[in-house]
Parts: sequence; structure tokens; C-alpha cells
Amino acid sequence: MASRDSSASRFLWSLLAQRPGLLTLATISGALWMLPTALMPLVVGHAIDEGIRDGVDGALLGWVLVVVALGLTLMVAAGTLSWASHTLWLHGAVGSQRIVLGHVIGLGGTLTRKVRAGEVVTVGATDIYRVGGVFEVIGRATGSLVSFAVAAAAVLWISPVMGVVVLIGVPLATVGIGPLLAPLRRREEAQREELSQVSAQAADIVSGLRILRGVGGESRFHARFVDASQRVRVAGVAAGRIEALLSAAEILLPGLVTVLVTWIGARLALDGDISVGELVAFYGVSAYLVIPVRTATEAAYAFASAQVAAGRMGSLLRLEPEPAPPEHPKPLPPGPLELFDEASGLRIPAGELTVIDAGEHAEALAERLAGAAIAGGVPLRDVEPDEVRRRIVLAHNQDQLFSGPARTEIDLESDVDVESALHAADAHDVMSALPADGLLDERARSLSGGQRQRLLLARALCADADVLILDEPTSAVDAHTEARIAERVGELRRGRTTVVLSQSPLWMAVADQVRHAGDDA
Repeated sequence: MASRDSSASRFLWSLLAQRPGLLTLATISGALWMLPTALMPLVVGHAIDEGIRDGVDGALLGWVLVVVALGLTLMVAAGTLSWASHTLWLHGAVGSQRIVLGHVIGLGGTLTRKVRAGEVVTVGATDIYRVGGVFEVIGRATGSLVSFAVAAAAVLWISPVMGVVVLIGVPLATVGIGPLLAPLRRREEAQREELSQVSAQAADIVSGLRILRGVGGESRFHARFVDASQRVRVAGVAAGRIEALLSAAEILLPGLVTVLVTWIGARLALDGDISVGELVAFYGVSAYLVIPVRTATEAAYAFASAQVAAGRMGSLLRLEPEPAPPEHPKPLPPGPLELFDEASGLRIPAGELTVIDAGEHAEALAERLAGAAIAGGVPLRDVEPDEVRRRIVLAHNQDQLFSGPARTEIDLESDVDVESALHAADAHDVMSALPADGLLDERARSLSGGQRQRLLLARALCADADVLILDEPTSAVDAHTEARIAERVGELRRGRTTVVLSQSPLWMAVADQVRHAGDDA
């Protein structure tokens, strides 16, 4: 747990250190925002003693001008602090989102094997805001600390007894809130875990909604989702109880200090040890001290929540793509590439259409050819992953289509234009079946399996990769459509290495080479 805490703290600090100027501005403006409020009771006390009690008009006017100056300083500092704090919030939320999503994109296929479906969604929907929250409170927390030190020094100079009460009582009130933070963090983590699970379940239900309707399973999965949502609610209520206790403690404990300071001040004023103005000053300062304690509590709560969020982000950032980037990467030779799978002994000629009947081993073979084979005489484990992804493309039926304009989704801005890819995939009728604006809904759920499959094939063809590996690309279409697709893909990909894993004789009929799992070199 300690290692995880330190890792989360390092992540937060590294992100914060990217904007040192903004951090400095928030700190200074926070101090200038809180100081006038802390000093105002002292100024009013002097105005009472020197301007009202003693009847010196000039002194009263001078202290009034000081009050005006403090008000103007407060106004300017409040505006600056608001801008700096909100900008820090944006930096924390957007910066952490960019870091995590950038790393997630680099993980490629490793992500789905090692991370639950709802984890990335929860990071983007919840955790980034918690990181932004702790950044937003920094300026106010720093200002509270500075203003408390100034106020405590002032009351200590006026009355050592009152100063000692303030210097001891307020820190004790703050420390008294501390024991609530550990259980709050545990409950926050429990709620975060339940939220991640329900997000994953929701994603699974949405992606399989059509199937659920077909088999009459909607009510059953609805009940499961309701149960998971109730667990999130229970975890949230448990965390809310601790938050409520924190809110009560941040009023009660400083309030006790205020009552004690007021009582002592009244006794000193009755005994003639302090003046009326000093009593007003003491009361104002003691009442003001509720603000630093409340801000300290808010900062502690924000930090505890941000650590939970940063810990989750750190777990994602510690994942490495598979295979890991080589220490000394080697380049692949230009042009079409020959592939050799050491595990099965299959050799795929360069620049030809090869159909492989791999049976139940097709998916495993496709993964090896795309990431663990020898390409052009170079082991892919020795090649930079970005170059492998650019030169060798593996298209699965499990790939996803995102919502938005269909042509934009398919067009990868290569030498293969969208029209040529749609023609080869026999998908022009799919485009015609879309709404007038040509928009796909999320995961193209409104399309049939065969329609989605043809759009996925068109997108894969638009990649214009040196090596294109297709895993059962026409399993959901009829024989006539499959025959057209096989012939057109062969024409479009002529001269480039294309591997089709299929048992269909229609693909074998147009292939340059037909291989079977178990064939040797």
C-alpha cells in the first residue's frame, strides 16, 4: 500500500510540475485572497480603539482606508485565484486524461487482455475529475496556511495567552479530523472498484443487446445490472457517511476553539487586560479560523480521492505492450514481406495471396503472424512496435466500428481510396442502407453482422499495409457475395502480401498459395 501511495503521489507531482508558473500564481493569489480576511478583524479592532473609543477622526479615516485597500486586494486576488485554480483543474483533468489515453493507445491488443472493459471508461468519467479537484484546491490551501500563520502571530503579539490557545487549538482541531481520512479512502476505493465493475457490465450488455433480445435474456441481465448498481449505491452511501462526519467535524472542532477564545477574551476584557477593540479582533480572528480548518479538510479529502484515482491510473501506466519495445530495434526491409511462423513452420511468400486452413488454431496463428513471426528475415520482436503496426495489419471480426461518419471511419488516408476499398469489400450497398447523413451509431449496432464485416474489411483494405492478415473476413456473408469479395480483394492486393485464414473454397480458388496448419517450410 505504501509503494502504491508513493507511486500515486509521484504521478500527481509530476503532472503538477509541468505548470510551475501556474502553480506559483495560484499559491500567491491564494495567500493574497486569504490574508485580507484574516487581517480585517485586527484592523477593525484598531479602528474601534483609536478612532471610536479615543475619538480621533484622522485615525478612524486611516483605518477605513486600510479596510478599503484590503477589500481591493481581496477582489483582485479572488479573480486571479479563480482563474488560476480553474486552469489548474483543467490541467489536472485533461493532462491526466491525455497521459493515460496516450499510453492506452500504445498498448494496442495488450489492453483488452490485461484490463477490464470498464476500467478505461471509469478513468475518463471519474478519476480525471478527482485529479483536477486536488489541483484546484492547492491555491486556497496554501493561502489558508499563510493566513493562519499571520493571524496566529498577530494574536500572539497582542495577547500571549490567546495566541497560545489559537496556536494549539486550531492545529488540534485539524489533527482531530485526520482519523476520518483513512476509512474515507478505503470506502472511496471500494466504491471505485464497484463503479469499474458496473461500467464493464454496462459495456458488455450494450454490445450484446441485440443478442440478448434475440434469446429473451434482457430481463435477466437487467436484474444483474440493477444488483451491480445497488452495490455501487451502497458503497457510495458508506463513503458519504464518512464525508458527512468530516463536514460535521470541520464545523464542530474549530467552533469549540472559537468558543474558548471568545470566553477567554471576554474574561480578559472584563479584567481590563485587553481593550474592546482587541476583544473584537480576537473574536473576528477566532471566527475566521474556521475557514483555514475547513479548507485544510477539503484539501485532505481531495488529496485522498486523488490518490485513489492516481493509483488506478498508475496501474494502467505500468502496463507494457506485448511484445515490449526492443532495446535496439531493427528496421523491416521495404516492400512486400515474407512471413515465417516458427511455431508451425508455415512460410508465407512475399507479394502473394495466401489462404491458410488453420481450423481451430486460426486465431492463434493470426496473432503470431502479426506480432511474433519473422518478416523479411527480421524477427518482429526486434522491430519497433509502431513500425510493425504500420507495416503489418491484422483484421479480426471482433474489431469495432466507432460512431460517426462512415466514410471518415473507413478512410485511413492511404493510397487505397475509400471507393476502391468499398468496391473490393462489396460494401456499397451497406453505405446506401445507412441514414441520409451516413452516420454509424456506436459499434454500428444497427447493421447486421455481414454488413459490419464488410465495412471492417473495407477499413482494413484502406490501411494499404505491406502485409494484410484477414481472419475469416467473409464468415457472415452469402456465397455469391463471398465469391465477389475474394476475387476483388485478390485484384486490389496484387503484388502485396495478403494472408486469409479461411476454410472457404471460394477464397482458395483465387489464392496464389493454399496452406494448411502443419505444412512445413
